[in-house]
Amino acid sequence: MSLSTQPNDPRRDEITQPRLGALGLLRFAWRQLTSMRTALFLLLLLAVAALPGSIFPQRSIDAVRTTDWIARHETTGPILDRLGFFEVYASPWFAAIYLLLLVSLVGCVLPRSKVHWKAMRSQPPRAPKRLERLAAHETLTLDGDPEDVLDDVRAALKSSRFRMHSHDDSTISAEKGYLKETGNLFFHLALIGVILGMAGGHLFGWKGDVIIPVGQTFANTAARFDTLSPGPLVDTSDFQPFTMKLTKFDAVFETDVKGKGQFGSPRDFTAYVDFTKEPGAKVEKKVIRVNGPLETGGGTAFLLGNGYAPHLTVKDAKGNVTYSDATPFLAQDNNYNSVGAVKVAGAGPVGKQLGFAGLFLPTAVLDEQGPRSVFPDALEPALALSAFEGTLFPGGRPQSVYSLDTAEMTQLKNKEGTDLLRIWLTPGQTYTLPGGQGTITFDGVERFAGISIRNDPGKEVTLVSALVALLGLILSLTIRRRRVFVRVAPAEDEGRTVVSIGGLAKDDDEGMGEQLEDVLTRLKERRT
Repeated sequence: MSLSTQPNDPRRDEITQPRLGALGLLRFAWRQLTSMRTALFLLLLLAVAALPGSIFPQRSIDAVRTTDWIARHETTGPILDRLGFFEVYASPWFAAIYLLLLVSLVGCVLPRSKVHWKAMRSQPPRAPKRLERLAAHETLTLDGDPEDVLDDVRAALKSSRFRMHSHDDSTISAEKGYLKETGNLFFHLALIGVILGMAGGHLFGWKGDVIIPVGQTFANTAARFDTLSPGPLVDTSDFQPFTMKLTKFDAVFETDVKGKGQFGSPRDFTAYVDFTKEPGAKVEKKVIRVNGPLETGGGTAFLLGNGYAPHLTVKDAKGNVTYSDATPFLAQDNNYNSVGAVKVAGAGPVGKQLGFAGLFLPTAVLDEQGPRSVFPDALEPALALSAFEGTLFPGGRPQSVYSLDTAEMTQLKNKEGTDLLRIWLTPGQTYTLPGGQGTITFDGVERFAGISIRNDPGKEVTLVSALVALLGLILSLTIRRRRVFVRVAPAEDEGRTVVSIGGLAKDDDEGMGEQLEDVLTRLKERRT
């Protein structure tokens, strides 16, 4: 009787498909998420998701550049901003990827660790009956009884660092290379540590940059930083209340044209500070170098940059001082041709503000190439400035301290009104601005140090995890998982023993044959 059914056979209605149900669906999703294939895919996806952080300006790094980019791209800028392309590493979609990767790694590695632990404590399997079927095998006949030969085989395998077990009186099962899987697991566990360390640094860490001219004091408060990027769980009111005063800054440049370095190249930068750990504490003399940061207790202070800060004084037509400060200029090349801006909100006619933009030249010359510096040290300092009036901060957008937004400003002309105003100042000189705008005086030159203070509570975890990952990778790539099986039997000649040995590697291992040769060589040496 045939059991096949026709399309209209009523028995077809009795056939039902299995249903996963809610629990089965969750189990299936968990197995897919914790598979190695998914972990590799998420790792690749994380690398791809990080690309916008390198392509587009990031608000946490340079808010001014980010704002300018969005303003210049009126259509795509706001869309990308809503999608988080200017804060990639703090965006929800980026966090979702690395959290899924973390869960995937944990769910993949922990069960493997449990299996590996059991494998390390278990005995090697029984030796196959026909060792000649293994890819690597040898047969040797030696003088002596099987029992004595088997003892020497154990000694030879032990000297090759094999773990052994005998399931009967005529065989030995040996195994080594467990550190290969251990290294592999260490590598993946270390990746989890790297992710946790980076997450801790992002959530609880912060970084801030500040420019400190010589003679000025920095207090570790949020308002004192030029740029500050706190983590989402950081309370800036809890900052360690230390202070540092920049008392001296030394810059050494190559002056010997016959020296080892290029003429004018930097040789050393050193910032000398008076450090106070907390209010009322003793002042400590500290030194900050390029590769010698200062541990403040509330962060690590790095010397990232330096330059010149011309001290300028601006007065209005009545002689009132509207601006008097050391203004940092940003170096553009090795000779410290520096650009900068002076923003005087309290000067100019009613409703207008004054701004100056131009070059500071440490060793100034004026030739057919224009104004330029020929040496980085301040031997013949000079300022070349242009003057503007209007609105300094159009739309209230953030600006770089080194540049002037002239979108709503007009450049001043000379007294005759025939050409744009060009100001050339050397230390001690005063220039009278046309149209009753007041005066600007170049008082002198000071140096400044660019200090970056960073607090990353996850850096130790990240560093240790990275080192463990490197160690685990080395172990997994250099160690081979190998099994060796030995059988002994009496030979036809009395007083002799036949030794059959076979090797089995977990992966492709071209050195398995050499391993058997090594064991046999050690065995022969013991029998002679």
